Amino acid sequence: MNTLAIGLDRTAVELRMYSREKEAVFFSFLFPVLLLSLFSVIFSGQFADGDGTMTAGRYFLPGMIAAGVLLTSFQTMALSVATERDDGTLKRLRATPMPATSYFLGKVGLVAVSAILQLALLLVLAWALYDVPMPTEGRRWLLLAAVFGLGLVGGTVLGIAYSSLSTARSIGAVVIGPMLVLQFISGVYIGWDSVPGWLQQVAALFPLKWIAQGMRAVFYPDDMAALEMAGVWESDRVLLVLAAWAVGGLVLCVTTFRWYKRGTV
Repeated sequence: MNTLAIGLDRTAVELRMYSREKEAVFFSFLFPVLLLSLFSVIFSGQFADGDGTMTAGRYFLPGMIAAGVLLTSFQTMALSVATERDDGTLKRLRATPMPATSYFLGKVGLVAVSAILQLALLLVLAWALYDVPMPTEGRRWLLLAAVFGLGLVGGTVLGIAYSSLSTARSIGAVVIGPMLVLQFISGVYIGWDSVPGWLQQVAALFPLKWIAQGMRAVFYPDDMAALEMAGVWESDRVLLVLAAWAVGGLVLCVTTFRWYKRGTV
């Protein structure tokens, strides 16, 4: 209980520090919200001649949610942990009586709170301003919760593990560059059916594609499943792949995490 209580206190500290970093808040928390608004307005004309079941907001919402999951978990963890390691914060925390588990609980709490708030903001914005219909079936909400949760867990542990690959000075480029490429080939900014087949195969090697596919299964009409690689939503496979990434990321996190900067003790 003491470890959990300290972890909750650490979560509050992490949230305060995160809210003061304007760049991090914009590029991880608000960026998908801003893009959803822009895309819903800019591309609205391309959907005006349809039957009304698909609007620009509905088309881009799954991708924005998927990108938000990875930005608030993977990107936030990779950047923050690398910075804390290099500036000596982790070294100082390690020397305090705070249990290591409480530190990680604080990071998990930061990701969970920010990601849930972001999801709620995206859903309310899409429903209230862009007439995106919300799911009416319980199974779709359950799928949303499962994909969202597994994506957050996997992104968090993978981000912590990824932070060990570089220093605070270069971690931004090491994280943001690959993330940007993955967003383009995983059906976030461009329709999945517009991505060339060989790039779809590359995207399928990473979790972002599966998060986006799971979100499309939640918000798209059933007949649009024909545009997927397998011609169906593959919801069970999506969950299995994301669970495998979460477990693999946890193993990498445990085996690669370092409290100290390279060359220090």
